Amino acid sequence: MVDLRKKDIQKLSTDLLDTIKSLDLENKRERLIKLQNETLKENFWSDSENAKIIMTEVGQLQEEINNIDSLKGDINSLVEMFDSTKKETEQNNLIEEYESLREKLDKFSLMKFLSGKYDSADCLLSIHAGQGGTEANDWAQILFRMYTMYCEKQGWKYNVQNMVKGTEAGISTVTISITGKYAYGNLKKETGTHRLVRISPFNAQGLRQTTFAGVEVLPMMAELDKEIDIPDKDIDFKAVLSGGPGGQSVNKTSSAVMITHIPTGITIHSSNERSQAQNRQNAMGILKAKLWRIKQEERVDEISQIKGDYKIAGWGNQIRNYILHPYKLVRDLRTNIESSDPESVLDGNLEKFIEAQIKLK
Repeated sequence: MVDLRKKDIQKLSTDLLDTIKSLDLENKRERLIKLQNETLKENFWSDSENAKIIMTEVGQLQEEINNIDSLKGDINSLVEMFDSTKKETEQNNLIEEYESLREKLDKFSLMKFLSGKYDSADCLLSIHAGQGGTEANDWAQILFRMYTMYCEKQGWKYNVQNMVKGTEAGISTVTISITGKYAYGNLKKETGTHRLVRISPFNAQGLRQTTFAGVEVLPMMAELDKEIDIPDKDIDFKAVLSGGPGGQSVNKTSSAVMITHIPTGITIHSSNERSQAQNRQNAMGILKAKLWRIKQEERVDEISQIKGDYKIAGWGNQIRNYILHPYKLVRDLRTNIESSDPESVLDGNLEKFIEAQIKLK
C-alpha cells in the first residue's frame, strides 16, 4: 500500500460489522450468559462430562467475543488517530498498524466459515499409505511429519493413537488425536488423496516415482456418544500384542485392542494407552466418529465399499499434488492454491491451503 486512505480504514469497520452479523454475536452473548449461569449451579459438576462440554463452550464463546471487542476497539482507535492527523505523511505512519489490523481481521473472519456442528471440536487425523510399498510408506511418514509440524505451529497438541510401521521404512498407517481450537473445522477438508512426484530415494536407477497416500479427518466430541449408539452385539473385540509407535514407551503388553464393527466391517486399532480399558474407549470413540461421518454423508448404502470410509489412494482421487521433480510445485486441485516451495509446505506451512479450503462451499 502506497498511501493510507480514509476508505481503507472505513472498510475495516464495514468488514468487522459484516463478520459480527454473520457470527450472530448478540445471540452468542446471550448463550454465554446462560451457560455462565449454568456453571454457578450447586450440582453443576455432578455430571462431569456434561460440565466439561459446557466449560469448553464457555471458553470458546468468551474468546470469540473478546476478540471481536478487541478488534472493534483497535479499529475505532485507528479511525480516531487517522481523523486527528491532517498531513498525508502523518497518516501514512499508521500504515503498519492498519496492515496489522487487516491481517487480524481477515484471520478472524474465517470464523464465519466454521459454523459446522463439530467445527470447533478436536479431531482424529489418519494417514494411510497407498499402493507402492516402501515408497508409499515413506510418503505417509512425510505427511505425518507435515501435519504434526502444522499442529505445533498452531499451538495444538497431538498424540499418536495407533501406528503401523512399514516393512522396510516409513509408515503403513497412523492415527493421531489433535487437540486445539477449531482443529476439526480447519483440517476436515484435508481428507482425500495426496499425490507425491519425486526422484525415488529407494530406486537405485534414480527414476521419477508417483506415490499416493490417503488422509482421513474425523471430529472427536463427547456429543458423538449421544448421537451414535452402538449395541454391544455389533462389536467384535480383541486384545492384541502391540509394538507401539517406537521408543522407550513401546507397549509390549496386550493392552492394545482391535475392535471390528460387524455391520460395516470397519476395524479400529488402539495401542497408545497402557490401559486396555482406555484403549478400548479410544477405539470406540474413533469408530463412532467414522460412523457419524458416514451418516452425515448419507452413504449408508455404500458402507460395505467404504471399509473405514476413505477412498483408495490412487489416480483420479487426489486433492493435492506435491511435485519435487522435474519442477517444484504444490497445487491444491480444489482451490487452485499453489506454492513453488514444496519444502516449506512439507515443513508444516499449510496456512494458505487451509484458509482457502475453509472458504470452500
